[in-house]
Formats: sequence, C-alpha cells, structure tokens
Amino acid sequence: MPEPDVERLVEDARAGRARAVGRLLSLVEEDSPALRRAIALIAPRTGAAHVVGVTGAPGVGKSTSTSALVGELRRRGRRVAVLAVDPSSPFSGGALLGDRVRMGEHATDPDVFIRSMASRGHLGGLSWATPQAVRVLDVAGFDVVLVETVGVGQSEVEVAGAADTTVVLLAPGMGDGIQAAKAGILEVGDVYVVNKSDRDGAAQVRRDVRSMLGLAQRPPGAWKPPVLGTVATRGEGMAEVVDALEQHLEWSRRSGALELRRRRRAREEVEAIALAALRRRWAGSTDRDRLEDLAGRVVAHELDPYAAADRLLGD
Repeated sequence: MPEPDVERLVEDARAGRARAVGRLLSLVEEDSPALRRAIALIAPRTGAAHVVGVTGAPGVGKSTSTSALVGELRRRGRRVAVLAVDPSSPFSGGALLGDRVRMGEHATDPDVFIRSMASRGHLGGLSWATPQAVRVLDVAGFDVVLVETVGVGQSEVEVAGAADTTVVLLAPGMGDGIQAAKAGILEVGDVYVVNKSDRDGAAQVRRDVRSMLGLAQRPPGAWKPPVLGTVATRGEGMAEVVDALEQHLEWSRRSGALELRRRRRAREEVEAIALAALRRRWAGSTDRDRLEDLAGRVVAHELDPYAAADRLLGD
C-alpha cells in the first residue's frame, strides 16, 4: 500500500475537507508509520478547540445528550466534532456502536463531524488514540470537540485528563449520590447534568450531588461545578449546559487551570508513547528472550523483581 501524502492530507483537513479528516483519523487508529510525520505537521497548529469530555454510567443517555449538545452548539454557530469512543468488538476490534444512530439528525450538516473509535479493551474508557484524534479534529478547525466515552466507573475516569471541560451525566434510577461518589465521578466533573429530569427522583439526585460536592474542600476562587437538569430527548436544559461549558472555559483560561490541565495531558501522553515504544522494543526476539530469562531468575529467587527490571532497562 503506497505511503499517504500526509502534507496534502493535513492541508486538506485544515481546509475543512471531511475526507482528509477521516483519512488522518484512520492513520491514527491504525498507528500508521505515517502518523509521526502527520502529527509533527499538525501539533504546532492546534490548541484552539475546546475539548469537552462527556461521560456517565451506561443508560444515562450519553449519545442522546451528546446529540442535543451538538444541536445547541450549532444554534450558536459553533463547528462541532464528536469522537465517540465505544466498546471494542471482540471479533473485529472495531467500534461496536459505530452507526451512532442517535446522532443521525446531524449527518448532513457539513459543520458537524462524527467519528466512532474502538477503545480496544483499554480500561480507562478512552481509546489509546484519542489524544492524536483530538489533534486532528482541532487542526481541522472545529470549535468544540466532544469526546463521548464508553462509561464511567472505578477505573474509567480518564476523560477528566483528556478534556478541557468534563461533563458527568447522571439520571434518576441509576443509583444515588453515594453510589456516584463511590464510582469516583464526583472527583472528575466540571459540570454535572442530571438527564431525564422529567422522571421521578431527578430533583433528589440533584440535591444529593450538590450535597456531596458541598463537602469538598476548595481553595478560594476555585471553580464550583454546577448541577443542572436536562431532558435530552426534547433538548430541554441544553442551553444552560452550553452556558456552563463556556463559563468553565473562560474561568480556566483566566485562572491558568487550562494551561495546567493541558500540560498534564501532554505529560501523560509523552509517557504513554515512551512506554509503548518500550513495549514494542521488548516484543523483539532478543529483548523478549532476555525478559523471559530475567523472569525465570525471579521465580528461582536469584533476583528480586526490582533488580530484574533494572537489568532490563539498563542493558
């Protein structure tokens, strides 16, 4: 297969051509050898997009809420991209929910781009390729990039580190505020949204979440996450959610929190790339044999695991 012309792809993506954006995202998903060159061209031209993570337990209406958010953002003239990170198919490794049927109403809008990506078994709910995919959508000129994640739970709060603003979705009947606290989601959100607020128990969920958030120790001037109510199927409450997103972005810029969050994101990304390179190196026959030998020596009590790791890294 011929090498793609990444310079042309990047320029076409910057011009807003959806086909080029899709091709660059495919390079990301495939971890193509051409990806390094593409990102070298893309990275210096990014940073303008507002990256919004949307997460919550299964059943709270993430896709419907994301679609409603897109509608409200479009009414305000924003160009919007949606990166929907889905469970991986055990057969193909692809995005199991790739059809995104709930977002079909935006399919013909040239200023909306929707892409599903498989999480490929990654416990954090975000695909390993998400940071690079966000860069592609950023360079393509989208004002807002919505990253919708698989779900949320004890080990699925990575979205807080991958986004400038994190929206946590809740719903009545999905567990009380105490359960939400146990899941860790009250530690990661910038905006909390109780969807399906026309159902019994919604007001109680909002009160529970506000009470739990009120227990947090916050320094003076810190952001105070709002707790909002929506009915995503009817678009109700979405204007208030988008207002909150814009207010959080403005506060983050003014306070310096946006710079700190993006710096942490870059640090974790660099670390992940370096670790992936080490794993690829150890997958080579010589290094794999050395690793097996060291593992055998640990089992035989000739080396402790720390000493073995030092030898593996030092050779």
